[in-house]
Amino acid sequence: MSKIKMVMFDLSGTTVHDDTGVRDCLYQAAQEHGLQTTPDEILLHMGTNKIHLYQYLIAKSKGQDIDFRDFEKTRDPETREFAMQVFHRYEEIMIHHYRTQVKEVPGAADTFRWCHAHDIKVATDTGFHKAITLAIMDGLGWLRDGLVDISVDVQDIPGERGRPAPFMIFHAMEHLDIQSVHEVLKIGDTPADMLEGVNAGCRGVVGVLSGPRPVTAWGCYRHTHVIPSVKELPALIETEFA
Repeated sequence: MSKIKMVMFDLSGTTVHDDTGVRDCLYQAAQEHGLQTTPDEILLHMGTNKIHLYQYLIAKSKGQDIDFRDFEKTRDPETREFAMQVFHRYEEIMIHHYRTQVKEVPGAADTFRWCHAHDIKVATDTGFHKAITLAIMDGLGWLRDGLVDISVDVQDIPGERGRPAPFMIFHAMEHLDIQSVHEVLKIGDTPADMLEGVNAGCRGVVGVLSGPRPVTAWGCYRHTHVIPSVKELPALIETEFA
């Protein structure tokens, strides 16, 4: 089987430090707009397009039952306007958060360097929109310094279809000329990450324990490996994907 040629890294909780900061920003915006939810509910559904997350919460408050696995299959124009109001407030809070305290998960940059030294392309994807993604990249300098080959967010995809749909992975593959999903690993810390990797058909779908969600939150979704954090990925590739 071909060697690994691209790794799709999640951002928050996987390569970018998150001690529930993202959850707290999402929850604050929801509370300010009177949207009924809980921090734990938001935490479970992170990794997805945040507008669609708010649409899900609004629909649920009206008694509609939507499985988050169908986020990118369902279009509900009735909840869009309210969701956008909440989202815009969340975006303000989140950008301020990352402009003041963004930092990497220990070992992330070293893992990117290892990948490049072994001819593996480094891609990142996220449920964030572009303004937040740029705040992260500006703060950490990963694109500027060439540590990341492509940074993909939901706004790069037609219809802003994020996880658990596989299209951000395919977008990065096309950009980097990776022609087989059997040469791709997906790594993340949310149920949405696991489902994205499986839906894309990636050779490996790797969960990390560095995010704010316990393994019980995402471990029931299909994956191939679990490692403590991103810094253990090189050893995993050498032993399992050589």
